[in-house]
Amino acid sequence: MSKALITGASSGIGAIYADRLARRGHDLVLVARTADRLQAVADRITAETGRSVEIITADLGQADDLARVEQVLREDVAIDTLVNNAGFGSVMPLIASDVARMDEMVAINVTALMRLTYAAAPGFAERGQGTIINISSIVAIGPEILNGVYGGTKAFVLAFTQSLQHELADKGVRVQAVLPGGTATEFWGIAGYGDYAKSPQTMPAEAMVDAALAGLDMGEVVTIPPLQDGAMWDAYEAQRRTIARNLAHATPAPRYTAEPAPAA
Repeated sequence: MSKALITGASSGIGAIYADRLARRGHDLVLVARTADRLQAVADRITAETGRSVEIITADLGQADDLARVEQVLREDVAIDTLVNNAGFGSVMPLIASDVARMDEMVAINVTALMRLTYAAAPGFAERGQGTIINISSIVAIGPEILNGVYGGTKAFVLAFTQSLQHELADKGVRVQAVLPGGTATEFWGIAGYGDYAKSPQTMPAEAMVDAALAGLDMGEVVTIPPLQDGAMWDAYEAQRRTIARNLAHATPAPRYTAEPAPAA
Protein backbone atom coordinates (compact mmCIF):
# COMPACT_ATOMS: atom_id res chain seq x y z
CA MET A 1 0.00 0.00 0.00
CA SER A 2 1.29 3.45 -0.93
CA LYS A 3 0.32 6.49 1.08
CA ALA A 4 1.09 10.20 0.62
CA LEU A 5 1.07 12.86 3.33
CA ILE A 6 0.30 16.34 2.00
CA THR A 7 0.44 19.55 4.03
CA GLY A 8 -1.65 22.60 3.27
CA ALA A 9 -4.15 20.23 1.66
CA SER A 10 -7.47 21.98 2.30
CA SER A 11 -7.38 24.08 -0.88
CA GLY A 12 -5.33 25.18 -3.86
CA ILE A 13 -2.14 23.37 -4.78
CA GLY A 14 -2.30 20.97 -1.83
CA ALA A 15 -5.86 19.86 -2.60
CA ILE A 16 -4.95 19.31 -6.25
CA TYR A 17 -1.92 17.22 -5.28
CA ALA A 18 -4.27 15.17 -3.10
CA ASP A 19 -6.60 14.57 -6.05
CA ARG A 20 -3.81 13.72 -8.48
CA LEU A 21 -1.93 11.39 -6.12
CA ALA A 22 -5.14 9.58 -5.20
CA ARG A 23 -5.79 9.00 -8.90
CA ARG A 24 -2.26 7.60 -9.14
CA GLY A 25 -3.16 5.00 -6.53
CA HIS A 26 -2.07 6.59 -3.24
CA ASP A 27 -4.06 6.57 -0.06
CA LEU A 28 -3.74 9.92 1.65
CA VAL A 29 -3.04 11.72 4.89
CA LEU A 30 -4.12 15.33 4.52
CA VAL A 31 -2.92 18.07 6.88
CA ALA A 32 -4.30 21.59 7.25
CA ARG A 33 -5.61 24.00 9.87
CA THR A 34 -9.28 24.09 8.81
CA ALA A 35 -11.09 20.88 9.66
CA ASP A 36 -14.29 21.40 7.68
CA ARG A 37 -12.51 22.30 4.45
CA LEU A 38 -10.08 19.45 4.92
CA GLN A 39 -12.93 16.99 5.46
CA ALA A 40 -14.69 18.25 2.34
CA VAL A 41 -11.58 17.56 0.26
CA ALA A 42 -11.24 14.12 1.83
CA ASP A 43 -14.88 13.22 1.20
CA ARG A 44 -14.74 14.30 -2.42
CA ILE A 45 -11.55 12.38 -3.15
CA THR A 46 -12.83 9.22 -1.49
CA ALA A 47 -16.11 9.44 -3.41
CA GLU A 48 -14.35 9.99 -6.75
CA THR A 49 -11.38 7.63 -6.39
CA GLY A 50 -12.22 5.12 -3.66
CA ARG A 51 -8.93 5.83 -1.92
CA SER A 52 -8.65 5.95 1.85
CA VAL A 53 -8.14 9.49 3.15
CA GLU A 54 -7.16 10.40 6.72
CA ILE A 55 -7.16 13.98 7.93
CA ILE A 56 -5.04 15.71 10.55
CA THR A 57 -6.14 19.15 11.68
CA ALA A 58 -2.94 20.94 12.63
CA ASP A 59 -1.33 24.37 12.59
CA LEU A 60 2.26 23.64 11.62
CA GLY A 61 3.36 26.89 13.21
CA GLN A 62 2.48 25.42 16.62
CA ALA A 63 5.08 23.08 18.13
CA ASP A 64 2.59 20.56 19.52
CA ASP A 65 0.68 20.29 16.25
CA LEU A 66 3.88 19.98 14.26
CA ALA A 67 5.11 17.23 16.58
CA ARG A 68 1.91 15.23 16.00
CA VAL A 69 2.47 15.26 12.25
CA GLU A 70 6.15 14.39 12.68
CA GLN A 71 5.13 11.37 14.75
CA VAL A 72 2.82 10.14 12.01
CA LEU A 73 5.63 10.40 9.46
CA ARG A 74 8.01 8.47 11.68
CA GLU A 75 5.55 5.71 12.64
CA ASP A 76 3.38 5.06 9.58
CA VAL A 77 5.57 2.90 7.35
CA ALA A 78 2.95 2.96 4.59
CA ILE A 79 3.74 6.63 3.92
CA ASP A 80 6.17 6.74 1.00
CA THR A 81 5.46 10.26 -0.30
CA LEU A 82 5.67 13.60 1.50
CA VAL A 83 4.42 16.78 -0.15
CA ASN A 84 5.59 19.82 1.82
CA ASN A 85 3.13 22.35 0.46
CA ALA A 86 2.00 24.34 3.52
CA GLY A 87 3.22 27.91 3.52
CA PHE A 88 2.32 31.52 2.91
CA GLY A 89 3.89 34.63 1.45
CA SER A 90 3.77 38.38 1.33
CA VAL A 91 4.01 41.08 -1.31
CA MET A 92 4.72 43.87 1.19
CA PRO A 93 8.16 45.51 1.13
CA LEU A 94 10.39 44.29 3.92
CA ILE A 95 10.45 47.53 5.89
CA ALA A 96 6.65 47.80 5.71
CA SER A 97 6.08 44.26 7.01
CA ASP A 98 5.17 43.12 10.51
CA VAL A 99 8.22 41.29 11.85
CA ALA A 100 6.04 38.96 13.93
CA ARG A 101 4.25 37.90 10.75
CA MET A 102 7.62 37.36 9.07
CA ASP A 103 8.62 35.14 11.98
CA GLU A 104 5.46 33.10 11.45
CA MET A 105 6.37 32.78 7.78
CA VAL A 106 9.78 31.37 8.63
CA ALA A 107 8.19 28.93 11.06
CA ILE A 108 5.84 27.52 8.43
CA ASN A 109 7.88 27.84 5.24
CA VAL A 110 11.22 26.76 6.69
CA THR A 111 11.08 25.16 10.14
CA ALA A 112 8.00 23.01 9.62
CA LEU A 113 9.16 21.85 6.19
CA MET A 114 12.59 20.98 7.54
CA ARG A 115 11.26 19.09 10.57
CA LEU A 116 8.71 17.11 8.56
CA THR A 117 11.41 16.14 6.09
CA TYR A 118 13.66 15.00 8.94
CA ALA A 119 10.77 12.93 10.30
CA ALA A 120 10.18 11.18 6.96
CA ALA A 121 13.61 10.86 5.34
CA PRO A 122 15.28 8.31 7.66
CA GLY A 123 12.45 5.82 7.18
CA PHE A 124 12.40 6.38 3.43
CA ALA A 125 16.15 5.78 3.26
CA GLU A 126 15.96 2.68 5.46
CA ARG A 127 13.21 1.20 3.28
CA GLY A 128 15.05 2.17 0.10
CA GLN A 129 12.18 4.11 -1.41
CA GLY A 130 10.24 7.31 -0.95
CA THR A 131 9.50 10.66 -2.53
CA ILE A 132 9.83 14.13 -1.01
CA ILE A 133 8.24 17.02 -2.92
CA ASN A 134 8.98 20.49 -1.59
CA ILE A 135 6.98 23.42 -2.92
CA SER A 136 9.34 26.35 -3.37
CA SER A 137 8.71 29.32 -5.70
CA ILE A 138 10.32 31.26 -8.52
CA VAL A 139 11.28 33.83 -5.87
CA ALA A 140 13.93 31.32 -4.77
CA ILE A 141 15.95 32.46 -7.79
CA GLY A 142 14.29 35.89 -8.13
CA PRO A 143 14.28 37.30 -4.58
CA GLU A 144 13.57 40.81 -5.84
CA ILE A 145 10.12 39.78 -7.11
CA LEU A 146 8.19 39.77 -3.80
CA ASN A 147 8.82 40.22 -0.08
CA GLY A 148 12.42 39.49 0.90
CA VAL A 149 11.65 37.16 3.80
CA TYR A 150 9.35 35.16 1.55
CA GLY A 151 12.10 34.95 -1.07
CA GLY A 152 14.57 33.89 1.60
CA THR A 153 12.33 31.09 2.85
CA LYS A 154 11.83 29.73 -0.65
CA ALA A 155 15.54 29.95 -1.40
CA PHE A 156 16.03 27.76 1.68
CA VAL A 157 13.55 25.24 0.29
CA LEU A 158 15.44 25.07 -3.01
CA ALA A 159 18.89 24.73 -1.42
CA PHE A 160 17.61 22.22 1.14
CA THR A 161 16.10 20.09 -1.62
CA GLN A 162 19.29 20.13 -3.66
CA SER A 163 21.26 19.05 -0.59
CA LEU A 164 18.75 16.27 0.09
CA GLN A 165 19.17 15.04 -3.47
CA HIS A 166 22.93 14.94 -2.97
CA GLU A 167 22.58 12.92 0.23
CA LEU A 168 19.63 10.64 -0.52
CA ALA A 169 19.62 9.84 -4.24
CA ASP A 170 21.76 6.72 -3.78
CA LYS A 171 19.39 5.50 -1.05
CA GLY A 172 16.39 5.19 -3.33
CA VAL A 173 14.73 8.45 -2.26
CA ARG A 174 13.44 10.82 -4.95
CA VAL A 175 13.55 14.52 -4.12
CA GLN A 176 11.99 17.40 -6.03
CA ALA A 177 11.69 21.15 -5.56
CA VAL A 178 8.79 22.73 -7.43
CA LEU A 179 9.10 26.44 -8.28
CA PRO A 180 5.67 27.79 -9.26
CA GLY A 181 5.31 31.26 -10.67
CA GLY A 182 2.13 33.24 -10.24
CA THR A 183 -0.56 30.59 -9.68
CA ALA A 184 -4.30 31.11 -9.32
CA THR A 185 -4.81 30.18 -5.67
CA GLU A 186 -5.79 31.82 -2.37
CA PHE A 187 -2.11 32.71 -1.87
CA TRP A 188 -2.60 36.16 -3.36
CA GLY A 189 -5.53 37.07 -1.15
CA ILE A 190 -3.66 35.99 1.98
CA ALA A 191 -0.60 37.93 0.80
CA GLY A 192 -2.70 41.07 0.35
CA TYR A 193 -2.80 41.12 -3.45
CA GLY A 194 -5.99 39.24 -4.23
CA ASP A 195 -6.63 40.72 -7.68
CA TYR A 196 -3.47 39.12 -9.06
CA ALA A 197 -5.12 35.68 -8.89
CA LYS A 198 -7.40 36.85 -11.72
CA SER A 199 -4.55 38.09 -13.91
CA PRO A 200 -4.04 36.41 -17.30
CA GLN A 201 -0.41 35.94 -16.23
CA THR A 202 -1.35 33.49 -13.48
CA MET A 203 -1.22 29.78 -14.19
CA PRO A 204 -4.22 27.62 -13.25
CA ALA A 205 -3.30 25.59 -10.18
CA GLU A 206 -4.33 22.34 -11.88
CA ALA A 207 -1.93 23.01 -14.76
CA MET A 208 0.87 23.82 -12.31
CA VAL A 209 0.46 20.58 -10.35
CA ASP A 210 0.14 18.47 -13.49
CA ALA A 211 3.35 20.02 -14.85
CA ALA A 212 5.12 19.44 -11.53
CA LEU A 213 4.13 15.77 -11.53
CA ALA A 214 5.30 15.46 -15.13
CA GLY A 215 8.64 16.86 -13.99
CA LEU A 216 8.75 14.33 -11.16
CA ASP A 217 8.09 11.51 -13.63
CA MET A 218 10.97 12.83 -15.76
CA GLY A 219 13.31 12.64 -12.77
CA GLU A 220 13.79 16.39 -12.38
CA VAL A 221 15.19 17.59 -9.06
CA VAL A 222 14.06 21.16 -9.82
CA THR A 223 10.85 21.72 -11.76
CA ILE A 224 9.88 25.24 -12.87
CA PRO A 225 6.50 25.00 -14.64
CA PRO A 226 6.43 28.57 -16.04
CA LEU A 227 9.98 28.48 -17.45
CA GLN A 228 9.45 27.93 -21.17
CA ASP A 229 13.08 27.12 -22.06
CA GLY A 230 14.39 24.42 -19.75
CA ALA A 231 17.88 24.86 -21.16
CA MET A 232 18.06 28.19 -19.31
CA TRP A 233 17.81 26.40 -15.97
CA ASP A 234 20.35 23.78 -17.08
CA ALA A 235 22.82 26.58 -17.93
CA TYR A 236 22.10 28.38 -14.64
CA GLU A 237 22.66 25.20 -12.66
CA ALA A 238 25.82 24.33 -14.57
CA GLN A 239 27.25 27.78 -13.84
CA ARG A 240 26.35 27.46 -10.16
CA ARG A 241 28.19 24.15 -9.96
CA THR A 242 31.19 25.60 -11.77
CA ILE A 243 31.37 28.47 -9.27
CA ALA A 244 31.03 26.02 -6.37
CA ARG A 245 34.04 24.08 -7.63
CA ASN A 246 36.13 27.25 -7.63
CA LEU A 247 35.65 28.37 -4.03
CA ALA A 248 38.33 26.36 -2.20
CA HIS A 249 41.14 28.93 -1.95
CA ALA A 250 43.12 29.92 1.11
CA THR A 251 43.82 33.44 -0.11
CA PRO A 252 41.46 36.19 -1.20
CA ALA A 253 41.02 36.87 -4.90
CA PRO A 254 43.49 39.37 -6.38
CA ARG A 255 40.76 41.96 -6.86
CA TYR A 256 40.56 42.25 -3.06
CA THR A 257 44.31 42.53 -2.45
CA ALA A 258 45.43 44.93 -5.18
CA GLU A 259 46.82 48.29 -4.13
CA PRO A 260 44.08 50.93 -4.21
CA ALA A 261 44.35 53.44 -7.04
CA PRO A 262 45.78 56.81 -5.96
CA ALA A 263 43.27 59.55 -5.32
CA ALA A 264 42.69 61.86 -8.25
